[in-house]
Amino acid sequence: MKISRRRFAKFVGASAALPALLRRAALAEAADPAFDPLRPEFHLMPPHNWMNDPNGPIWWKGKYHLFYQLNPSAAVWGDMHWGHAVSTDMIHWQHQPVALAPTPGGADSEGCFSGSAVVHEGVPTFIYTGVQNAPPAQATIRDGSDKLRETQMIATAEDDDLLHWKKREQPVIAVPPASVKVTGFRDPCPWREDDGWYLGVGSGERGKGGCVLLYRSQDLRSWEYLHKLAEGKPNGKQATNPCDSGEMWECPDFFVLGKRYCLFYSTEGKVTWTTGRYDERAHRYTSDREGVLDHGAYYAPKSFQAPDGRRILWGWVQEKRPESEFAAAGWSGAMSLPRVLEVDAAGKLMMMPAAEVESLRGARVASTQKQPGTWRWPLEALRCELSLRAEAPATVRLRTRGTVVWELHLEPATGEVKCGEQSFTADTPARSLPTRIFLDGSVIETFFGTSDVLTSRVYTVASGETDLEVEMGVDAVEPAVWALAAISPNRLTH
Repeated sequence: MKISRRRFAKFVGASAALPALLRRAALAEAADPAFDPLRPEFHLMPPHNWMNDPNGPIWWKGKYHLFYQLNPSAAVWGDMHWGHAVSTDMIHWQHQPVALAPTPGGADSEGCFSGSAVVHEGVPTFIYTGVQNAPPAQATIRDGSDKLRETQMIATAEDDDLLHWKKREQPVIAVPPASVKVTGFRDPCPWREDDGWYLGVGSGERGKGGCVLLYRSQDLRSWEYLHKLAEGKPNGKQATNPCDSGEMWECPDFFVLGKRYCLFYSTEGKVTWTTGRYDERAHRYTSDREGVLDHGAYYAPKSFQAPDGRRILWGWVQEKRPESEFAAAGWSGAMSLPRVLEVDAAGKLMMMPAAEVESLRGARVASTQKQPGTWRWPLEALRCELSLRAEAPATVRLRTRGTVVWELHLEPATGEVKCGEQSFTADTPARSLPTRIFLDGSVIETFFGTSDVLTSRVYTVASGETDLEVEMGVDAVEPAVWALAAISPNRLTH
């Protein structure tokens, strides 16, 4: 079953269960998030409760600011606010007060949904989706509930620390275009061209597929609808929630990278990347190449340009355990590690961990070799990086209390990757599969070459009782394993 952001809390409770005994043991340890071994320690998270989409990443006055969807009251989806964290290196973060909160009686009274940050006339400005209750005729979310109206709103910063924001009370785009019977209307992504500001809004139509609606403005306040920037095709799928059938594209992200334009969108439970051409006169985008951005528990990414010119991508690391468990744990979701994006001459998207991640490396962990081509590392803490180059079939395992709880198999000759029920073919150099694996509590981010990523969740690991094991050919070079530092002394204050 495909998962949308709004239905995530309902659907995840029905996901395949992990061994009940180990889950209950983990929950017993997780009564306080500060002592929960499953809680990541070098991924950005709020101190407590629910996190989902990254919002409005921006570099301002010498600091990185990252905002995100936050439920400040519970570890389940609902009551969407914008959380706020600030950093000087994209790795170590300090939490700030909530940046945006719903206004009672306002156009965002039922939640401040996702959006972007830009600088307009020297002032940082949010463009985001507000939602409020509405009669069915005015509803824009058509996932079977049909009670929420989405509008596009702005807020402007009142200080250089981006702590205080002034909302414009009325939406800047109050209704979707009359010519489109939308399946949704959210997640604005703006950019600047020579003749003004442009804005893409995620949407779609039943029987036609998802799309991005295109608007133009001179001042971010008065917007003219132009046409669809890009749209999908009917795929024959039907579902109550259009995000499950591909008839709604969420969280579009449109930008130029080198000589190529890129459009990302989230639908059918995954993120699709595309590269292609943008006609700056007709203002239409044509995709030439596409793929899956992450093959695992990853959704709704957002990118921005760092001051050194790199394109940095953030994404929501989803939970894959029942709602009752993450609600009891008191935390849910995490932000991915920062990823650097590039596009090669053939239009293939390339994606690598930002170099700043290596600042977390501590001592190299010594292995115990069971037999030629097989190594094992006991993990005192559930924080490490594994780097290997597979030139023959290789298997990576995590064992907790002697039981295999996660396994990854690599076939370099074909690029085939298998991990549990997931399998795909990685786009890597022939007969070589360089791989980097980042383990952080219950989160595992695995990078294959420069093009494919798999984000996994494993809830059966335990500190001091988990071993990392790699089997490769007898002539293989020993993989490197580094201990990685936590970015908080108590898992809560980073």
